[in-house]
Amino acid sequence: APTGRAAGAAGAPSDGPAAPARERLLSLDVFRGMTVAGMLLVNHPGSWAHIFPPLEHAKWHGWTPTDLVFPFFLFIAGITTSISLTARRARGDDERAIVRQILRRGALIFLFGLLVNWFPGFTWGEVPGVADPSFLDRVVHRLYSVRFMGVLQRIALAYTAAALITSRTTLRQQVAVVASLLVGYWVAIAALPVPDHGLAGHLVLDQPARTMAAWVDRLLLDWGPLGNHIWASSRTWDPEGVLSTVPAIATAMLGVMAGRWIGQPRPVHERLAGLFAAGALGMVAGLVWAWALPINKSLWTSSYALFTAAMAAVALATVMWVVDVHRVRRWTSPFLAFGVNPTIAFVASGVLARIIYSIVKVDYAGKRVSLQAAVHESLFASWLPPRVASLAFALSYVLLFLAVLGVLRRRNIIFKV
Repeated sequence: APTGRAAGAAGAPSDGPAAPARERLLSLDVFRGMTVAGMLLVNHPGSWAHIFPPLEHAKWHGWTPTDLVFPFFLFIAGITTSISLTARRARGDDERAIVRQILRRGALIFLFGLLVNWFPGFTWGEVPGVADPSFLDRVVHRLYSVRFMGVLQRIALAYTAAALITSRTTLRQQVAVVASLLVGYWVAIAALPVPDHGLAGHLVLDQPARTMAAWVDRLLLDWGPLGNHIWASSRTWDPEGVLSTVPAIATAMLGVMAGRWIGQPRPVHERLAGLFAAGALGMVAGLVWAWALPINKSLWTSSYALFTAAMAAVALATVMWVVDVHRVRRWTSPFLAFGVNPTIAFVASGVLARIIYSIVKVDYAGKRVSLQAAVHESLFASWLPPRVASLAFALSYVLLFLAVLGVLRRRNIIFKV
């Protein structure tokens, strides 16, 4: 439901005792907004054939700045979960009510992801094997091919699991759970033989369709006569698949642990130093681990989970130093607009992209093309170099949502799940 919240303004540096929760959260909203804006930027280029390398995902092993966006958001979700649960317990909320809210929120986020994947609810183009499909044929075909997993679904599962686990465990137990998830996943994808292939996982980690994660995706999401519900670009493995969500839970839990530290009644400089130091050590550990288990976003390898969560901690500490300590805030307004309404940004951008990239077709230059292609060609590609034109379209997409979300923020309208 929509709610209101005020945002802080620029002021003098502060490095005294713990700041009020509202001020501590300003940098978090800014950082979350930066990740959401980054996600819109990299997910909506003018042309997928013309992208600057830093704005592309790594082809398989390795990482680019684009591969940091999703784990950064999960890490932030963990921090906000910690702060929210601490606040609810401080005011004496019933534990059963807290658990119900966690489950409800997770279910709604998962449902939003399914609806975005299912939209518009029927197959718009050709239906394979049906010469003149009826509307019912189109609806049924869409149900048979809708993707079950996705970004919002992974956020929902990771948030729910992390919130429930950390609600009932001590910090030491949480560290043990995170270690178990990461090491257990490492063993599962690298040491165990992959069914149907018989080869140990580490021998096929460079083959997307032959990994243990891909096998689990096919086992659970490819229903044969009842449809294939895996990522449409492969139909054999899913970059937000089932098994690879396990280490994503660890990413969110690391965020919860960071949120617990940030919420300590300590001077700001101590909290920043601790967060930065832990992040720096985690980055080194992740890079060392990568010698044995490659950093890979699509597999969400354990080395990737540790490395990116640690980098998120360093990046957040930097933003906190600028925004909360030195109170340099004039630049934050656009990112706050994205940061306080991330759900709208995710859902609306996904639906609009489906409409303009796939559904609406127009005649342009003697061809039938998508509305997005026509806009990109006429406004940008007609006079700019290909990569610059593609980036210009992506920036215009971000600015479009900034305009909408900016209006909502000025009116103190915030949609919370």
